[in-house]
Amino acid sequence: MKPKRSAKIKTFEQAYAFVLKAKTCLIFGSKTSDLPSLWDVVDLPGRQSGQPGWGAKVEAVWGWKNELPAQFPDEIFYGKLPGGLAMLMSIEHLRDVHYPAHHRPVSACSPLARSAFELIRSEPHTTAELRKALSPSGAISKSKVDSALVELQVTLNITRSNAPKLKRDTWLPFAEQYPDIGGAA
Repeated sequence: MKPKRSAKIKTFEQAYAFVLKAKTCLIFGSKTSDLPSLWDVVDLPGRQSGQPGWGAKVEAVWGWKNELPAQFPDEIFYGKLPGGLAMLMSIEHLRDVHYPAHHRPVSACSPLARSAFELIRSEPHTTAELRKALSPSGAISKSKVDSALVELQVTLNITRSNAPKLKRDTWLPFAEQYPDIGGAA
């Protein structure tokens, strides 16, 4: 059962405190998880009729999922939970609980995931670059490549770069960004 959400978050600083207190939270809510979600506690207006854009709530949540780990890389982690749910997690919880329970070696991943990892291990790649490199002729569907990337995230073999200036998801080996948690790649 999901706990009651009394927090009403309006600022980046409040979102930061929420993630650390929750230890793990989803970005958006899910019927398949009892975890709290940032979306459920943010108290900002949605898109108003006739206005362009997403609205303040979507823009805040979407931005904070990238900004929190970029500004606080030693405190907040962005990743995927089993089932592919996007989440934010305290680094302490990642190190002490989540990584030991969910890390799997690349060798246990699917062949496509292993191929993607080899590309990422050689140098960081964006999602679009990986799709093109893994299927130059387009024979492998976008969804299969995306599923391989989710598999690598869930098994804690890759992670999104926390570099603050990046506009596109850029993937690195998990152990490269978190050497004190994941060890050597």
